[in-house]
Amino acid sequence: MNAPFVPILSDVRLVDLADPGEIARLEGFVARHPLGTPFHRPAWFVSVAAATGNKALALVQERGGEIVAFLPLDAIHSPVFGRILASTGFAVGGGLLTTDDADAEAVFAAVEELARRLSCPSIELRGGVLPAEVGGWALKTESHAGFARPLAVDDEAQLTSIPRKQRAEVRRSLGIDLTIEVGTSERDRAAHYAVFCESYRNLGTPVFPRALLDSVVDGFGADADILTVRHEDKPVASVISVYHQGAVMPYWGGGTWDARRLRANDRMYYELMLHARRRGASVFDFGRSKTQSGAYHFKRNWGFEPEPLTYATWTQPGAAKRDADPTSGKLSLQIKLWQRLPLGLANRLGPLIARGIG
Repeated sequence: MNAPFVPILSDVRLVDLADPGEIARLEGFVARHPLGTPFHRPAWFVSVAAATGNKALALVQERGGEIVAFLPLDAIHSPVFGRILASTGFAVGGGLLTTDDADAEAVFAAVEELARRLSCPSIELRGGVLPAEVGGWALKTESHAGFARPLAVDDEAQLTSIPRKQRAEVRRSLGIDLTIEVGTSERDRAAHYAVFCESYRNLGTPVFPRALLDSVVDGFGADADILTVRHEDKPVASVISVYHQGAVMPYWGGGTWDARRLRANDRMYYELMLHARRRGASVFDFGRSKTQSGAYHFKRNWGFEPEPLTYATWTQPGAAKRDADPTSGKLSLQIKLWQRLPLGLANRLGPLIARGIG
């Protein structure tokens, strides 16, 4: 629990996240801000911290009692990757939100001081207003790209908006005996997690604890759902999506080995586009992908154009830079070994490791 009105530097303070009134103020600020994302919402960063045993924090700057700057944070500890302040944890977005009256430099100084207090040698800001490359800060632009485009006006237009080769795959999926379910019940959650665990093991990635996924679904309430593709009643592809400011973001998704044969992933994303439009969304945000990765090219095949993302990192003087990049040479052997683990063992060990990846 954060103590209320804890000063960090000058007029920047830590918010008491145990106060429902403060939570409501932050939710309102994010909802009104044109650059707000799902990952700025307390429904995200407070929920993921609670589910992973990490700590949620929020820095605000105020003028005349009104918030003019807001930086959500998760303080994440991993015995493998060390400690980091991330904005925000387990997310592809976040960072500092400001208004015209804000002093961004004061907030950056405050988060550096907070990192020192918490013995976190690293900070990562995943978007938002970014600092200059001084005093331990560095910017990286070419490593990831985001993908988003408007949804079409009806089902047929959505299909024809997909480039020809990918559209052919979607058409083939429509001829396969697959069923679609959308909801947030225990049946939906259990089906999703079963698929998610197998998908992550196959990728060589430790799977997140189910409590993390459940906490986000619960935190977002009506602004989240799970779409699952079944074949002969067995889940073969499933995705958790969140909704924010007219956009749908499929976030935690995956498929089993059978999904490729059944083209279940193609069907899943097409059905999500239709479902999202019917519930009022106008934009499909495909999230970020590592530049030139398989996921990067998959999204381009759907007709999405990459938009380079810029992140900022800070490393305390004298500390080693944090390396949790799955594409780094240091981790490539571990990934190959993880892919060979029996699924049951991977599912038991994965959450213990993944809760600290951030």
